[in-house]
Amino acid sequence: MRAPWNRSLKTPEQLESEKQERVRDRISPRNLFLYLGPALIVSMAYMDPGNYGTDIQSGASFGYDLLWTVWLANLMAMLLQYLSGKLGIATGKDLAELVRSSLKSRKRIVTYWLAVETAAAATDLAEYLGTVIALNLFGVPLLDAAIFGAADVIILLALTSSRFRIVEYFFMLFVSIIAIGFLYQVAVTGPSLTSIAYHSVAVSLDSRSALLVVGIIGATVMPHALFVHSTLTRDKLTTGSIEEKRRLRRLHLREVIITLTIAGLVNVAILVCAAPLKTSSSTSTVSSIKQFYDIMKPLYGWLAVTVFAITLLASGLASSTTGTLAGMAMMDGLLGTHVNKNLRRIVTRLVNVFPTTIAVLLGLQPFLLLIYSQVILSLMIPLPMIPLILYTSRRGVMGEFVNSKATTILGVLTAITILILNFYLISTYL
Repeated sequence: MRAPWNRSLKTPEQLESEKQERVRDRISPRNLFLYLGPALIVSMAYMDPGNYGTDIQSGASFGYDLLWTVWLANLMAMLLQYLSGKLGIATGKDLAELVRSSLKSRKRIVTYWLAVETAAAATDLAEYLGTVIALNLFGVPLLDAAIFGAADVIILLALTSSRFRIVEYFFMLFVSIIAIGFLYQVAVTGPSLTSIAYHSVAVSLDSRSALLVVGIIGATVMPHALFVHSTLTRDKLTTGSIEEKRRLRRLHLREVIITLTIAGLVNVAILVCAAPLKTSSSTSTVSSIKQFYDIMKPLYGWLAVTVFAITLLASGLASSTTGTLAGMAMMDGLLGTHVNKNLRRIVTRLVNVFPTTIAVLLGLQPFLLLIYSQVILSLMIPLPMIPLILYTSRRGVMGEFVNSKATTILGVLTAITILILNFYLISTYL
């Protein structure tokens, strides 16, 4: 049988060189573990207390009906996070730096930065509330919980200031706690697999569910996560050679698929655990995470609710760290200034502690603040999303790592879907 034409032109030395190159390029579990970090840190933005709020309210109000939104939001997030990480690897710059170079005018840059800081504040609000609520579930008085919640990330980053890899190890622990915790929760609640399968593909949307649909998307496709992912992958570069970039891009793709699949399954699990409450005689809606905890306790036992509280605490602590890193990346990249991470956390916490305290004193439910903060995030997604899609589709920016036509089309469809849902919500409530 005649050998293929192009193969017959290659010398034995060339064939051996190609074989060695394939061996070098092979992605082993060890290599993936050594790289693991950027998407792992970002994945916590998709399992933060904001997700708990929107998923619990969705399950308690609509049962399994909004499961399709969770899957859709996670798929869109997976694509956009892949683009963000690839941007950092391909260009050696992060998204914030590229936006600054495009805007040029100091006035436009500061205006843009203030807008994304609004999204960062909404994110931190959810994370702060999540930590406080989780501590309160363990019997810590609200005032003490608020004090610790204001200092959580300062403590974590102070303990890990010498080596960033230690932060990544902490995230491995937090993600494992949350994933295993909800695997147990799902096993205890015994959901209907048929209903899960049906509502994962059956789209239902009306004026009653629009707020939660947009909230789920805002809690999943988070603006600050799109910024920080490019920063984290950029920092993985050492030599900046094309061979290194190719290797890191392959590792990045695998990490995104693995970690964000776990995040998606956790979000589905949260909604599934809350779905039985729709038919509960106790209530048809849930106005707080504490109420959800109290309803779940007699139904599934103290161990199940203790596991839930542990996962919520891990979620608040880890997602706060992600938010701090993202805030630093946005400020450094857009304003060109290096920000002390502890100062950044103190300022951000103060921005949220006082308005949150005032809102509670006025009688507003923290749970509702949690959900509305996620809606704000969805409305803010276009700020990083549009430039991200534009940059990654330009060969002059990305070189050989430019998006394929299919990837660009998927990115545009993702942007259109998010914009349409945001517009539908605004038109419904105005």
